[in-house]
Amino acid sequence: MPDPWQRDRVGSALRGENPTVIRRLDAGFAAIGDVQFLPGYAVLLTDDPAAQRLSELPRERRLAFLDGMDRLGEAVERACRRMEPGFRRVNLEILGNADGFLHAHVWPRYDWEPAELVRRPVWLYPRGMWTEERYGLGARHGPLREAIGEELDRLVSPGGATAPPGGG
Repeated sequence: MPDPWQRDRVGSALRGENPTVIRRLDAGFAAIGDVQFLPGYAVLLTDDPAAQRLSELPRERRLAFLDGMDRLGEAVERACRRMEPGFRRVNLEILGNADGFLHAHVWPRYDWEPAELVRRPVWLYPRGMWTEERYGLGARHGPLREAIGEELDRLVSPGGATAPPGGG
């Protein structure tokens, strides 16, 4: 059964109760992913609980969200390049097929991925990869999470990112 913050990811981020939040950005929240079978997986959550699609945001907020996705993608790239062996690239996606709130996925990709999957969408990974406890977010991901936050701090415009309440 999901934790209360998992049932309302945007609302819990707005209230400072979402433990995955790394930084507050101009139009959303940079968060570390619940699963880490590809270390460094991150998500940009909208800060508008009513927004289900990018097109529902006013143009200025839409561009700010896309800028946040770009910054989070670059932060993940920089952190993973430095800390994770075999880092290759980052894939960015806005899908919205399963969760009814606007969010963007930032997937680091690696040379060590299985040959049959390395050039395919992450969503084709076996279902067990998404649910096995060994791939779940945990304390061991702290250093990579911190590195992503530090890279975000280097990339944001003045006043653009803040650490979540209680650190980051």
